Amino acid sequence: MNILYILLFNKKIYKMKMNSNIRIIISGIFAVILSSLSLSGQVNELKKSDMEKINTKEFPALPYAYDALEPYIDARTMEIHYDRHHRAYFNNFVNAIKGTELENTPIEQIFAEVSKASDAVRNNGGGFYNHVIFWNNLAKNGSKPSAELSAAIDKTFGSFEKFREIFSNAAKTRFGSGWAWLYLTPGKELAVGSTPNQDNPLMDVSPVKGTPLLTIDVWEHAYYLKYQNKRPDYVEAFWNVINWDTVNERYSEAMK
Repeated sequence: MNILYILLFNKKIYKMKMNSNIRIIISGIFAVILSSLSLSGQVNELKKSDMEKINTKEFPALPYAYDALEPYIDARTMEIHYDRHHRAYFNNFVNAIKGTELENTPIEQIFAEVSKASDAVRNNGGGFYNHVIFWNNLAKNGSKPSAELSAAIDKTFGSFEKFREIFSNAAKTRFGSGWAWLYLTPGKELAVGSTPNQDNPLMDVSPVKGTPLLTIDVWEHAYYLKYQNKRPDYVEAFWNVINWDTVNERYSEAMK
């Protein structure tokens, strides 16, 4: 029902000849209807503005061909990593939240209270989300950090070279499987850290907390076919295929 119509109709009530108590009751009913419609509109707008940035309803396509990052990341590793490992995380995550209150909850919101969720939600949700970030911050191009991000890197780490060293060390020294991150803290400061397994900085259980900007997957399935146990070689190769355009966009959005 159109809200303007309700307002006009409510105005007509007061022009009608009827008992004042009845008039108050009818007016009150329409006020409740009007309030409900207004609230409903606010909820819809909230949902619209807070929709998850990463779609959890369908498995996202890889943004390039399997061999696009050769020779730094080989096609066979890319195919297995994306089509088997990543797809499995997505399918398992969807099954873990199916039929629960989390099914239509933005994934970032799930992460904010993931300590209350099952291990299946935490591990598979993280595995799905982290890989989407990872694929999108890879590309074979000549992009570089924006002027704004470069200035922030210099301010925080002293220089890009120092940042690269710190980030690489975080990736190389992550014990077992996990991820290294460049992220923006809640205080809007850049920081580097790592997380175990499929955790990420958005999770309330994470040892580092903030908004992910750049990440590298250091699970063995990400590099073993080409680099075997030489994780440092894989980490150094990673710097040749960073899509800084995407990282710049994330930084700019996170700073708003």
